[in-house]
Amino acid sequence: MTAPDIVPDSEHRGFTAALPDALRPYWLLARLDRPIGWQLLFWPGAWGMALAGGLPERWSVVLLILIGAIAMRGAGCVYNDIVDRDLDQQVARTRARPLASGAVSLKAAWIWLFMLCAVGLLVLVGLDSLTVTIVSFASIAPVAAYPFMKRITWWPQLWLGIVFSWALPVGWVAVTGWPERPLPMVLLYLGALLWVIGYDTIYALQDREDDALVGIRSSARRLGSHVRGGVGGFYLGAVALWAAAIWAMRPQPLALAALLPVALHLAWQVATLREADGDDALAKFRSNRFAGLLMFLGCLTVGAAG
Repeated sequence: MTAPDIVPDSEHRGFTAALPDALRPYWLLARLDRPIGWQLLFWPGAWGMALAGGLPERWSVVLLILIGAIAMRGAGCVYNDIVDRDLDQQVARTRARPLASGAVSLKAAWIWLFMLCAVGLLVLVGLDSLTVTIVSFASIAPVAAYPFMKRITWWPQLWLGIVFSWALPVGWVAVTGWPERPLPMVLLYLGALLWVIGYDTIYALQDREDDALVGIRSSARRLGSHVRGGVGGFYLGAVALWAAAIWAMRPQPLALAALLPVALHLAWQVATLREADGDDALAKFRSNRFAGLLMFLGCLTVGAAG
């Protein structure tokens, strides 16, 4: 990929460009200019609430999960950049990040991280559920370990799947407490995990050349020339697990039709993916915000009918 073709990690446009110079680096550090991240973190939590039958009665809880997703995704990005600041300086797409470029000091980044975590803690207080708090705090260890995975495994996307699907049990438990029938929740979670591996493999296509130079591992590098087939397999597994979750909740063939829109969307991503085109990889990755919405509507339809 030539330098002009590189898609930068942060683009100073729109609201981001209008921010005061002193605040903009912190906004960028938490990737608040890139809403796709918190959208992908939020959707599994909404799925869990919807399929568990908690909607539309508990929209206020969905709003709290949304706020928590924005804050904790931001905190995760800050923590990731603290850990990866040296590696980020060596990758064309990430060397302009605030920590890697020196726009934000390490001390200021830690303070910003704790502020974002405080917002997440306030969300848990607002949920007023010991069970949800326990499930939420169980995610701390996987989140803390994630930035190191690209150094020790070819499948950091698997670890990201564990982390980015965690809102699902939080949303489910917010509706049901400790679930008497955990199987649908587990199946839905495992499907979300495979979905994350698929879309983050597409995302990692942007960095394959730089990653190889600095020794960063990824599923995109591991799959080599088989990325399309690999992503297709992960998406197929995700849809199969989601179908099993819906069947466990409502064993009727018509209920499975709720998955058709999201299944077609994922199939379109795989069929039209151009592996060597960084812009196309980024566009396909971002399209998963719509995949998340389609899956939510399917879960809402089945959950409300149950």
